[in-house]
Order: sequence, then structure tokens, then C-alpha cells
Amino acid sequence: MPQTATTTIPDSVKADPQHYKIEFENDKVRVLRVSYGPGETSAMHSHPNAVQVFLTDAHARFIFPDGTSQEVRGKAGQTAWSAAFAHAPENLERTPLELILVELK
Repeated sequence: MPQTATTTIPDSVKADPQHYKIEFENDKVRVLRVSYGPGETSAMHSHPNAVQVFLTDAHARFIFPDGTSQEVRGKAGQTAWSAAFAHAPENLERTPLELILVELK
């Protein structure tokens, strides 16, 4: 994913509390449950460095602040690292997309 400055783009929970729920937070990490229904989209928002744990298979489109986009996929049970970035996601699946996002502070 492209590196993107995230300082002026809102945090995911503030921008979209419908899809991002805080499960746990302390001074080191914030753990989010991310849930999108089939075809759902989100407003542009940002994430710090994080580890993703896919609870379902995932196929999404990320639109970045510069207008470029990228399709991403994940498999249930897979974990992945992501550097800080900003995006407006869209669930391209016909099924719900769920993951746990462990954001580093």
C-alpha cells in the first residue's frame, strides 16, 4: 500500500464508528473489531502501524487520498502487517468482512 500522510485525515473510529469498534485500549495498543456488510463503504480515514487478523475471507478496494486505488485480499485466519496509511475502503464481497486490527501507539 502507498505510504500516505495521515495527520489531517480522521482516525477510523471517529470517522466511522459504525464499522470500527474499540475492543481494548491501553497506552501501547488499541484493538479494533472491523465489521463491514456486503458492499459497504467507509469515509476516508487513517490507521497507524497495525497488525490485521482476518476473521473472514476478505476482498476489498482501498481508495487512497491521492485518488489511486488498490484491491486487497485476505484469508480467514491470516495475519498481516500494515504501515500507517489512510484510505476509504469498500467491501467487494457478497458476505460480511470482519477482522481484528491491533493498532500500535
